[in-house]
Amino acid sequence: MPNNLLIQGPDKGVLLLTLNRPEALNALNTALLGELAAALDAAEADPATRAVVITGSERAFAAGADINEMAARDLVGILEDPRVAHWQRISRFSKPIVAAINGFALGGGCELAMHADILIAGENARFGQPEINLGIMPGAGGTQRLTRAVGSALAMHLALTGEQISAQRALQAGLISEICPTELTVERAINIAETIASKAPLAVRLTKEAIHKASDTDLATGLRFERHAFTILAGTADRAEGLKAFQEKRQPKFTGC
Repeated sequence: MPNNLLIQGPDKGVLLLTLNRPEALNALNTALLGELAAALDAAEADPATRAVVITGSERAFAAGADINEMAARDLVGILEDPRVAHWQRISRFSKPIVAAINGFALGGGCELAMHADILIAGENARFGQPEINLGIMPGAGGTQRLTRAVGSALAMHLALTGEQISAQRALQAGLISEICPTELTVERAINIAETIASKAPLAVRLTKEAIHKASDTDLATGLRFERHAFTILAGTADRAEGLKAFQEKRQPKFTGC
């Protein structure tokens, strides 16, 4: 069986997951998505993993879904598509994900990138939702996540024309948070993940959840959730350690409690 996903770590709290279908520009077939979902399941339960980096190759993060596999499915096959469960598992992951994106992030690849909490792109990165060129539409969150990230005007343009945008345009639109030299993209993503991994795990988890609430609920509900989460953290040992370390002018030692 081909090893569609390379797993390294965790090291310094960071798990590195590398999409590994170079012959298909890392097209997301069922096997690859299943391996990715399983790896995140294991990472969820592993206290040594505090953040995850997902990347591909310098040529392609992921160039889309596997078209040959998709073409073999009729309406019933799409209704019973096992990839749906894999996508749902990826979206439910509670720990931070940093995407290190080089080359093509198109279709399902762009959708996978948007499942990350922080997107770091190399200078050669290209983003798009070209499904319309095949007579179909985005089906793994492309119309919803892209609209929330860049606004309806650009999302409509990309989804209806199938055109791609550069890393610079993606940064201007708010899709990604940073651009760096292509050869340094993974290193930069790992550095960011290590910084996150050094923080108090429960505070990180609740902060991620609260920020996601901002896009799927009204302001009053989001503010209530934020205050509730803030209050919960008052009962943690890590909060006490963080405050004490600040007062003593030293680095805190967070344990996740």
